[in-house]
Amino acid sequence: MNRIINIGYGNVINIDKVVAVIKPEAAPIKRLIQSAKDEGTALDATCGRKTKSVIIVENGTIILSALLPETIASRINSDTIRSDINE
Repeated sequence: MNRIINIGYGNVINIDKVVAVIKPEAAPIKRLIQSAKDEGTALDATCGRKTKSVIIVENGTIILSALLPETIASRINSDTIRSDINE
C-alpha cells in the first residue's frame, strides 16, 4: 500500500521508500546534494525556497524540501500511527 505525505507546497512522497530525513548543513551532505544534482538524481521540491531537509529514498535519489526534518518526521510518524489504527 502506498502511503504518501506532503513534503511542502503540494509535493508528496511515498513514505515506504524513505531511508532518511536529514538536515543539509553539514559539509558531507552539501557534497551529496551537489553530486546528486550533477548526476541528475536530485529532485528539488523547495519551490525556490531555502532547502531545510534532504530526504534520501531507497533507489539513492535525494529529494530537497523546504520543510524542517522534524516536521517531515512527525508527519511520517503520525501517518504510520493512523495507518496502524486503520488496519
